[in-house]
Amino acid sequence: MENTQTETTYQNILVEAKDQILYITINREDKMNALNILTLAEIKSAVLAVYQDSSIRGIILTGKGTRAFAAGADIAEFANFTVEEGTRLSDEGHAVLRAIDNCPKPVIAAINGFSLGGGNELAMSAHIRVCSEKAKFGQPEVNLGVIPGYAGTQRLAQLIGKGRALEYLLTGDMIDAQKALQMGLVNHVVPAEELIAKCEEILNKIKTKAPLAIASVIRCVNTFYEKKADGNLTEINEFGNFFGSEDFIEGTQAFLQKRPANFKGN
Repeated sequence: MENTQTETTYQNILVEAKDQILYITINREDKMNALNILTLAEIKSAVLAVYQDSSIRGIILTGKGTRAFAAGADIAEFANFTVEEGTRLSDEGHAVLRAIDNCPKPVIAAINGFSLGGGNELAMSAHIRVCSEKAKFGQPEVNLGVIPGYAGTQRLAQLIGKGRALEYLLTGDMIDAQKALQMGLVNHVVPAEELIAKCEEILNKIKTKAPLAIASVIRCVNTFYEKKADGNLTEINEFGNFFGSEDFIEGTQAFLQKRPANFKGN
């Protein structure tokens, strides 16, 4: 596929499409890529646009520069918020991260530096996390007299377990790259210069699989964390639906004929 580049129409993020991958880069390097309300809204907009875009098969989300993926929320923006404004901010933040979590195309966070507070919550909403050797993670909100507001208390516990999550949420301590890998917070740790290439390697492998199946796997896994949903029933129904898909016919025929499958997403 010939490389293409989307026209940048955002203020705080850079967006580029290349070889069926959408690259979203938080472009606030002078602010350590801190997440203000506009930045979060732009990320949500870019991700939602991918839902129905058949030309995009995956997303790589990263931060500009080498110092930070996103070093937290923009504290100056909400320091004087009322209770109502704070509640609304958290609700809107949750909506942004749900858009990433529920994206039918795989989203990989390429964590190039500090991933703290809201930035770490953003990284945790991605389906896969790859970080550089210099990356550091944490939820230091207790140092500000507040708690994580973008599902940090929920996703950190899901990823590394309740006891470990509580220790880092209660102390505000940071986690280095190797410890993050050991605990399951990230999937891979690579040298900084290999970060994007590793993410592309993973997505290029996923791109060879059936798009409908990829979207279904994401839905089924996400259902496991929905308290009112039955993940097993979701899987049963999703599995059955594939027997009416063209991709299933192509995949099974390709296997029997010992040839590569040519999936169309139908």
